[in-house]
Amino acid sequence: MGARLLLVRHGETTWHAENRYAGSSDVALTERGAAQAAALARRIAGAAEPPVAIHASPLRRAMATAEPVGSALGLPVGVEPELREAHFGLAEGRTLAELPAAVVERFRADPVAGAFPDAEPPATVADRAVTALAGIAERAEGAGGRALVVAHNTLLRLALCRLLGIPLSNYRRALPRLENGAITEVGIEAGHASLYRLNAPAE
Repeated sequence: MGARLLLVRHGETTWHAENRYAGSSDVALTERGAAQAAALARRIAGAAEPPVAIHASPLRRAMATAEPVGSALGLPVGVEPELREAHFGLAEGRTLAELPAAVVERFRADPVAGAFPDAEPPATVADRAVTALAGIAERAEGAGGRALVVAHNTLLRLALCRLLGIPLSNYRRALPRLENGAITEVGIEAGHASLYRLNAPAE
């Protein structure tokens, strides 16, 4: 039957208002982000087929989004180190306006070949994310079929592109944004992935 993964980007953080690249920096949720996590918990707890497992990036913005769901369902949150967000190198903690224009131009033209200096290579991010998701899917398939995964905007977009056969260099165009707290549903069966929902709101 395969597995269904409910992929969720964490709630809004304190750096969202300034559009700063949080990356591997451990920033906290805002009040709105906490409300998004609470809305997600209500939506998931009220689902006809709730997940049988919850997994999250170790960064606190992801854990703080996943934990209310765990409390609502009586499930522990499994910490998955390989689901941490990409490190953005020169852009970490900065906005695009704070970066050299040439760096931004290369990034916008091709976010893989023109990745920020000293950033974790996007292909590496995609590889570790897909490996983690494949393991989660395998465990979920044997336990009931659904798992919730709370992670990050860039990591999840890169993983989705890899799973769906979209060139990684197109990740920003094909998937411009995953909304905070929204649900993207992917089915994985016999090594193949299918997209069932994208950016479905929690409320």
